[in-house]
Amino acid sequence: MIFAAGRGERMRPLTDTCPKPLLPVGGKPLVVWQIERLAAAGYTKIVINHAWLGAQIEATLGDGARFGVTLHYSPEHDALETAGGIAQALPLLEAGGEPAVFLAVAGDVYSEFDFARLDDRAEALASQTEPGMHLVMVPNPTFHPGGDFALGADGVLTVDGAPRYTFGSIGLYDTRMFRDLPRGTKRALTPYYRETIGQRRASGELYEGRWENVGTAAQLAALDEALRGPQRG
Repeated sequence: MIFAAGRGERMRPLTDTCPKPLLPVGGKPLVVWQIERLAAAGYTKIVINHAWLGAQIEATLGDGARFGVTLHYSPEHDALETAGGIAQALPLLEAGGEPAVFLAVAGDVYSEFDFARLDDRAEALASQTEPGMHLVMVPNPTFHPGGDFALGADGVLTVDGAPRYTFGSIGLYDTRMFRDLPRGTKRALTPYYRETIGQRRASGELYEGRWENVGTAAQLAALDEALRGPQRG
């Protein structure tokens, strides 16, 4: 699942007429970088939620055939936040109503993370009796020096402790965690993180490769220049 429902307030006025995931960087929309990396890792079905200017997202990306995937859309009249967006999309995420472990990524993050690295983790999560999650952590960026969670040597995440890292908006989740959340409810993922981490059912891994949280127009321009640089040379 790719999260693409946000308004992108900090990117205004760019996002007044263009949804943030469609903003171009390095010659293609941010979300297309994610779709292509997912396709390269073997993912064939991708669910995209949208709210703000969602029709543009569907019109631009289509059915996904040109990327070698099938795209499904989960429209939201008003953005339901992350957990609410997952609950809304459950009928698309659960084939035949069966529980599933799925990968979720942000449509406005650029990274060179190899999603295929998570295949074994997904199988392990699916075999567990209780639903859990696995989060990809990154070194703390300058705008978030305190990090989000601590990652122990055993690969288990904790709310407190050290070393602390920032959640990279790449995670595996079990759909069973969201079945009790009524569709159409606005709900953030933060409570789910804290509960699952507190119960020691959340694992993590550190990714130290290229990762950019594109939050401002200046960050977008800098990333665009960096990605286009080798082409100029």
